Amino acid sequence: MREGGRPSTLIIGVGNRDRGDDGVGPIAVDRLVAKGIPAVEHSHDGAALIDVWEGCDRVILLDAMRSGAQPGTVRRFDASGERLPKGAFAVSSHLFGPVEAVETARALGRLPSNLIVFGIEGGSYGFGDPLSPAVQEAMHDLIDRIIKELTNSHER
Repeated sequence: MREGGRPSTLIIGVGNRDRGDDGVGPIAVDRLVAKGIPAVEHSHDGAALIDVWEGCDRVILLDAMRSGAQPGTVRRFDASGERLPKGAFAVSSHLFGPVEAVETARALGRLPSNLIVFGIEGGSYGFGDPLSPAVQEAMHDLIDRIIKELTNSHER
């Protein structure tokens, strides 16, 4: 924990639980918190992400994406050093999504020094739909991957 109660590493799950595969971020947060890993859900406009990660050295952002890949495909981006692909995270019902938040924070000098974004390709975004089987399986694999990444960073 850092000064002011902020963890130095924070995992943020972005999405809407009521829109099928868009709920993968918040549902993954539930699983991570149950394992004692600091994580928060973010279902608000992307602009507010900048305040959520304020003061954190390392942020891992989880979100559904729509890039045309097979549902359940996981992609990892190091947003501290590269731009996120435009349109890939355009699943949000908000006008300002994760890509816009990251690039605005970069322009304002408010980007965490280490920002990793994991996108899970979704396939079903209907209201009231559950996670698709491919996304649910990918989410479990991603949680294991995040735990390994956190463990490896603590060993360095």
